[in-house]
Amino acid sequence: MATQLEPEARDSVDVFREEVRQFIAENFPAELKGKGLSMGGVEGATKETPAQKAWREAMGQRGWGTPTWPKEYGGGGLNRKQAAILNEELARAGAYNPIGGMGVMMFGPTLLEYGSEAQKQEHIPPICRGEIRWCQGYSEPNAGSDLANLQTMAEDKGDHYLVNGQKTWTSGGQWADKCFAIVRTDRSDKHKGISFLLIDMDSPGVEVRPITMISGTSPFCETFFTDVKVPKENLVGEEGQGWTIGKRLLQHERTNLSGAAPGGRSGASLADIAKKYGRTNTDGTLADPVLRDRIADFEIRWTSFLHTARRAVEESKAAGGVSEISSALKKLGTKLGQERAELTIEIMGLQGLGWEGDNFSPVELQGVRAWLYGKATTIYGGSTEIQNNVIAKRVLGMLDHQ
Repeated sequence: MATQLEPEARDSVDVFREEVRQFIAENFPAELKGKGLSMGGVEGATKETPAQKAWREAMGQRGWGTPTWPKEYGGGGLNRKQAAILNEELARAGAYNPIGGMGVMMFGPTLLEYGSEAQKQEHIPPICRGEIRWCQGYSEPNAGSDLANLQTMAEDKGDHYLVNGQKTWTSGGQWADKCFAIVRTDRSDKHKGISFLLIDMDSPGVEVRPITMISGTSPFCETFFTDVKVPKENLVGEEGQGWTIGKRLLQHERTNLSGAAPGGRSGASLADIAKKYGRTNTDGTLADPVLRDRIADFEIRWTSFLHTARRAVEESKAAGGVSEISSALKKLGTKLGQERAELTIEIMGLQGLGWEGDNFSPVELQGVRAWLYGKATTIYGGSTEIQNNVIAKRVLGMLDHQ
């Protein structure tokens, strides 16, 4: 049974909805309708157009790029109901949230929980305005699945740390302004010797080498730190707290990678794609009954996942933040995303096999690259095998706690 709002509350909702509609009508460029962030939100992958810049600045000034973040740090200060209305109206207008990336997905929520007041005042407002790009320094050549084995060392030099080591799979590292990294400040304890450090990517001694993927893009990098000086005030939390803070950040990352966050999936529906490339009956339905069943089966499972995931996210927020359930969301959501990409390529037939050339539309070429790019989603952010371990240990209690 639908919740009945009191007249005053209903009026407030209607007033806010009208406010959002007016804002979108006045600020959203028509040429951006139906478009969104490229490369799954990896900032810097494409050059920002004047229209994109204007839209980003308008949303950032209002704080609506980070709608539920505190107003005192540049966020929108909206409650969950208002944030839902904002998302609904953006979708209705064919608009999108232009402020994203790792600062919003992962680092910002973590800093709001663990950062000092000075760090929040310095770093959160530029994230809310979409003015700064962050990358993640976690994985290393010998510290992937066993992340706590990381060896990048931050040596205490009094008023600063001297950082030496290597990170890999640094998403967007070649475009980033800053890096949030977990580093070793003590070699005597595997977990308690890890700290959470913020590093300027233009610091002397930082070198970034892009890694070309099977999709033809280079969103990931190797990052080398050679005698990089990092001020002591860039330490988040306390020395030795990095493993705790780092795990919390991963929960935010996994929730977003699952597609459970608002706006987690966009674009044409599978049914619309199938109607474009296949035969239809006189009533407009798909002529292939097997394909109809496969699409219906997928959409039922995706919709069930989405509702369950969003309920779990809301319950976690109500309890004070994200939780280990993020591993279950990431495991299933990324698998469904790969399944959808496979089915899309199959539906397009020969037009889903193009890499370049005038015989293929930009949407078709992007579809192939998205399909290949999606192969990494069940690996980065913690592989499916790692998520299985977390679920068994932290959710089901099948193993002793670390």
